Amino acid sequence: MSNLITRVIFLGTLVLATIFSPLSVAGDTLQRVVDFKVLNVGMSGNQPPMNAVNRDGQLMGFDVDLARALATAMKVKLEIKVMPFGELEDALQDDKIDMIISGMGITPARTELASFVGPYMMSGKSLLTKDSVLASAQDSSHFNRKDLKLVALENSTSSSFITSITPESTLIEVEDYDKGVAMVISGEADGMVADMPACMLAVMRYPDAGLRTLSRPITVEPIGIAISKDDPQFLNLVENYLDSYEKMGVLSKLRKKWFEDKSWIAALP
Repeated sequence: MSNLITRVIFLGTLVLATIFSPLSVAGDTLQRVVDFKVLNVGMSGNQPPMNAVNRDGQLMGFDVDLARALATAMKVKLEIKVMPFGELEDALQDDKIDMIISGMGITPARTELASFVGPYMMSGKSLLTKDSVLASAQDSSHFNRKDLKLVALENSTSSSFITSITPESTLIEVEDYDKGVAMVISGEADGMVADMPACMLAVMRYPDAGLRTLSRPITVEPIGIAISKDDPQFLNLVENYLDSYEKMGVLSKLRKKWFEDKSWIAALP
């Protein structure tokens, strides 16, 4: 599967190289990428299967493969800057990174600060818990209780979901999923609200912990690439690349690799 992905991305790069030529007028982000021949991508590094660090200390995941494909198509070096999810938007605003590829949901509030390309996949909110009653919940009303402590990734749509949809519960924000899962396992939190793939992965990684998740997501969220609002040329370039990858089947191959073939889980610490 890995070799197949590589071949498809390489083919895509050759095709895209014939479609796009260097732009004579560029915004700040595109000009920076062209001048320094480096694409700086921000991601959390702890959102498997979107992005994670393996046993060898190397980044892997859907977002990592997508970032590599974009950098290859642009014929520039890829630099992935790992930082807490909650710091990614500020880093983009401060031009410390050129884009965010980190399982980031497209929301109206975020679109006020950044432009989004995509979605490149769809996700939805779910709940990770050891409580059999919570695990059988059909909608968010079952979570809106004063006796519940719910954990979520800091500055994420999951965190916003808890404060707006289940305001009676107590929100605990964490920097990464590993901390959230550990709190649920230890009983420090009643559940973790997160994207459904993250919840399903936790159940598979810790089969003896008694973890459960919902049978279906309670929301639907588009996931996209965030870039600066001030560079329409760069936005257009990335949109064309992503659209071409979708039409050529590259994104479909990546979805199968990271969401259907679970062999990669063995590489996690």
